[in-house]
Amino acid sequence: MIQTVIKRDGRVVGYNEEKIKAAIRKAMLQTEMGEDETLIQKIADRIGVTGKERMTVEEIQDRVEVELMKSPRKEVAKRYIAYRDQRSIARRAKTRDMFLEIIEAKNNDITRENANMNTDSPAGMMMKFASETTKPFVDDYLLSQEARDAVRHGYLHIHDKDYYPTKSLTCVQHPLDRILQYGFTAGHGESRPAKRIETASIIGCISLETAQNEMHGGQAIPAFDFYLAPFVRSSFIEEIKNLESLSGQDLSHLYNAAIDDFLKRDLNGLEGDARMLQHAINRTVSRVHQAMEAFIHNMNTIHSRGGNQVVFSSINYGTDTSAEGRCIIRELLQSTYEGVGNGATAIFPIQIWKKKRGVSYLPEDRNYDLYQLACKVTARRFFPNFVNLDATFNHHEKWDANDPKRYQYEVATMGCRTRVFENRFGEKTSIGRGNISFSTINIVRIAIECMNIVDQEERIERFFSKLDEILEVAARQLCDRFDFQKTALAKQFPLLMTRLWNGAENLKPDDTIESVINQGTLGIGFIGLAECLVALTGKHHGESAESQTLGIRIISYMRSKVNEFAERYQHNFSVLATPAEGLSGKFTSKDRKTFGIIPGITDKVYYTNSNHVPVYYKCSPRHKAKVEAPYHELTGGGHIFYVEIDGDATHNPQAIADIVDLMDKHNIGYCSVNHNRNRCMSCGYEDATENLEECPKCHSHAIDRLQRITGYLVGTTDRWNSAKLAELNDRVIHK
Repeated sequence: MIQTVIKRDGRVVGYNEEKIKAAIRKAMLQTEMGEDETLIQKIADRIGVTGKERMTVEEIQDRVEVELMKSPRKEVAKRYIAYRDQRSIARRAKTRDMFLEIIEAKNNDITRENANMNTDSPAGMMMKFASETTKPFVDDYLLSQEARDAVRHGYLHIHDKDYYPTKSLTCVQHPLDRILQYGFTAGHGESRPAKRIETASIIGCISLETAQNEMHGGQAIPAFDFYLAPFVRSSFIEEIKNLESLSGQDLSHLYNAAIDDFLKRDLNGLEGDARMLQHAINRTVSRVHQAMEAFIHNMNTIHSRGGNQVVFSSINYGTDTSAEGRCIIRELLQSTYEGVGNGATAIFPIQIWKKKRGVSYLPEDRNYDLYQLACKVTARRFFPNFVNLDATFNHHEKWDANDPKRYQYEVATMGCRTRVFENRFGEKTSIGRGNISFSTINIVRIAIECMNIVDQEERIERFFSKLDEILEVAARQLCDRFDFQKTALAKQFPLLMTRLWNGAENLKPDDTIESVINQGTLGIGFIGLAECLVALTGKHHGESAESQTLGIRIISYMRSKVNEFAERYQHNFSVLATPAEGLSGKFTSKDRKTFGIIPGITDKVYYTNSNHVPVYYKCSPRHKAKVEAPYHELTGGGHIFYVEIDGDATHNPQAIADIVDLMDKHNIGYCSVNHNRNRCMSCGYEDATENLEECPKCHSHAIDRLQRITGYLVGTTDRWNSAKLAELNDRVIHK
């Protein structure tokens, strides 16, 4: 006797004979003789009694066909078979339509889920085919029932779900010094240790590209200046040796000459060692500049993940005060300012200036001149962004200005905002660690479900109760994914699990990665705090002190829960201010279907990014900073503060410095500045003319706006999904 049924999606449910009877009845109604309830019941009884205790849907339907063929109503069997075929075609139709949209390179939210991915290319199409067919497999076979239900009902989003079966991790902060010193093997062939700045630059690019092919998130270098600085000196020594060959002199006493700064100067008036020294410095600076140009050019042209995506890369720098480190920083910034190709703004790497009092922020600081240059470059090229090492939550008790390896104790960030620093299972550092995986909670839906509770105190308490339930589901889902990821073998990640993740050097090829990856983080994210607060209080946190108090209480509660999860499950949990890109419209679309259009909540096609004040809300940068700053300390998994400034910022680097000052004053962890920049898609010409319609250089009308989609730039808004385009159009200037 049949007791349970295995559905097509893998779920096991109780046997229900009414479904069999309904299907037979539909087939009978399409024949001349119509339905026969006696025969319907007879067939249903026979199948129910004679079947196995557990059967699949397909097995039961096969039995129905056999029983109908044995009955006097064979014409019904033909109709039933046709009905099954139609249902099968209907189930495949959605996949067919989706595939056709990818094949025809249609511009929609499926093909534009990730603005850094070119899904119009053959490799991009292949990636999307794989992505969209893998996600249902994850739903059906890898998720728990509670996680599947939370996703289906719009409470939870699992990021990079298509990569779930690969067991890959999200991201890592590259200890590039290990690669430069020891080389690396990437499965086929190997890279030798670097000896000169040009080689170090190229290896840096290749390592980022290789790692991205082994992971599903972004890649970052936490101390770009410190890592490359030794190769400035080695290249300088090489130039001295060249002079020895030319002059026949022994100049070995200049190899380790004290150099305050690597700056080009005219040789006129210089003689002897002074002339030789300056010539070598000039040649070295030129080589460093070319190496930095090459690094930026390569990071905007080499592709990863099957050739459809420029490497999602970030580099952190700014605190190396040595002459060699300053040379790296200066020439990197100069190259960025000059642009790539015909002078276009480089999209990658995302560059991040490490702001630190006593090092790289105050007028008396050694690297203050480079900080001023960084502000100038940002005013024209959007990068660098700024990470605040002076924020209370970014301090490290071991940081010492006299320690040549102090960068190990400096927080670094990557991509849109990902932050890894605190660590329950090893050294507190950003280096050699990353995010393992993360999932985001739809706090707006939870709030909407509580809206109709008249008593505000009861409404809010009910919200926290429901939030608690979903947080528990999210934590269990992340732990389940971790348990799946940890079974991967080291040999599946030939670079990551030999050189990059801390402790990987101790792994043998057939060892699992479990002992290494627990130093990474599991992130629970959120979006739409503004809409959530409107649902609960009638106003968002930018316009109401009461709402701000509640907002801080909500994210503080999430922070306390992840701390609890960390103790309970023995993993590094963190709260992430989710950089909603593809997700920005997904939750909203589901909530609109369920609840309709609610003013201030679902009346736009997107939810506000994480804890930000809504993009359409007019306020000053100071007010925005004051409102958003408290959330940075609560979101240890990552956060960002951004400001939209008016007009052409190219000649106004002070406007950038003013925003960084807000970081310093309000204890903000990470920030970026947006401003107007037009780009001609035909020739690459850029300027900041308002409402530019025709390129003054080539007269093309293919003008696009260069803008950040979350924390990174996108070369064309053609790759933005509809929700992010709507958000872009709603953005107002903060003044």
